[in-house]
Amino acid sequence: MADTVVARLASTLRAVCGAAGVITDPLQLRTYECDGLTSHRTVPALVVLPETAEAVAAVVRACAAAGVPFVARGSGTGLSGGALPHASGVLIVLSRMRRILEVDPVSRRAVVEPGVTNLSVTQAVASYGLFYAPDPSSQVVCSVGGNVAENSGGAHCLKHGFTVNHVLGLEIVTPAGELTWLGDGTGCSSGYDLLGAFTGSEGTLGIVTKIVVKLTPVAEAVHLVLAAYDSLEAGGRAVTDIIAAGIVPAAIEMMDALSIEAAEAAVHCGYPPGAAAVLLVELDGPATEVEAELAIVRALCEAAGAREIRAADDPAQRAGIWAGRKSAFAAVGRLSPAYIVQDGVVPRTALGDVLARIAALSAESGIRVANVFHAGDGNLHPLVLYNDAVPGEAERAELVSGAILDTCIEYGGSITGEHGVGVDKSRYMPKMFSAADLDTMQLLRCAFDPASLCNPGMVCPPPGLCGAGPGPRRGARPAAPGGAEIF
Repeated sequence: MADTVVARLASTLRAVCGAAGVITDPLQLRTYECDGLTSHRTVPALVVLPETAEAVAAVVRACAAAGVPFVARGSGTGLSGGALPHASGVLIVLSRMRRILEVDPVSRRAVVEPGVTNLSVTQAVASYGLFYAPDPSSQVVCSVGGNVAENSGGAHCLKHGFTVNHVLGLEIVTPAGELTWLGDGTGCSSGYDLLGAFTGSEGTLGIVTKIVVKLTPVAEAVHLVLAAYDSLEAGGRAVTDIIAAGIVPAAIEMMDALSIEAAEAAVHCGYPPGAAAVLLVELDGPATEVEAELAIVRALCEAAGAREIRAADDPAQRAGIWAGRKSAFAAVGRLSPAYIVQDGVVPRTALGDVLARIAALSAESGIRVANVFHAGDGNLHPLVLYNDAVPGEAERAELVSGAILDTCIEYGGSITGEHGVGVDKSRYMPKMFSAADLDTMQLLRCAFDPASLCNPGMVCPPPGLCGAGPGPRRGARPAAPGGAEIF
């Protein structure tokens, strides 16, 4: 963006967001140069912090009129570079829009702004015996708007579902700057599922300004089982046996020895010492049902070779056990000065083979990998550890990280389960999808954003131009600075 365009646009946006809501100082702009994936960095030309939906719409209209690209950002906890700024564009930060506008305990719905943090929704409705089910590990700080953009999951998505299963309506600003609604707030809309298409679109179809979320009754009983094993394979057998028994726990999580070591150092979670793997199985529902399932789960964990089993139904005890798992991503910083949080999915039956392949990749490369994963649905989160001060080690870590995704694809899985594609994994999209598939995705994107200004360069590799029609991929748009071209 030319300096004159920046100055002109900044002046226009100060009238919308106020002087304190527009950032142009180079040092302050660097605060927003990346999201939780710090290996990709781009300083935006301009940052704005609107406080209302109308202000967001006005900002987008100004950008559209000037032909300036724009990117929405929530809390910045994303792990795929999905909120990476455009060097010549405007970063629209929604963190000041953090009001819970309405709670309706009878219809079990709430209306929230995009900057509201995930956990605060549950805290706001707890007195009604309700909670908001999606629970990413970063739920204390991640925003609901960002969860919508990435279709975030969390430990309890096995039973309760992802964000898309708990969004009943969205107020959005279209890439042209129009305020409109998707869905009617009941989840029963007829016609095309634009609400479902928008959820998980990673900010490429517009910007969320209000969310109608579904609230879930707190279960009558909750039991958490911790089982320690001498191998990941033994823990994997227990997972397979539990699902085969017809039990669908609220969560089934597993951690390996390296991630356990990190969690112990960080939060002193008290997991069994010397365990090669820890399995967490949480059951919730009617008390009689949970008690019956608990007995079966304990028996199956023992049969798979558990060296120790603990059970907790007290909320404080359960929170203490969960602290280790919830802290895992941040905790590995105690073991390594730098690391890559990967996110791939494999069929649950392939977990053993894929974990063995990851171990082999680690041994061959000399790059340590800590494994933390949603075992119930095969969503892996390998943590690739490296020292960025050692020449060549970052590149080796990237190769290991990429090989893990290739392995997920090879076993019929996916390159992402909940963190999104963003800029980090867009180069893998052609490995999962055909050119025709990618062109079809581009047709949807162009229907929302024909000018290609809304978070350009994200998700798909440089596509055909909007309006070119389907067919062989042609006439690629220039990639976003700091985005796809860095590969």
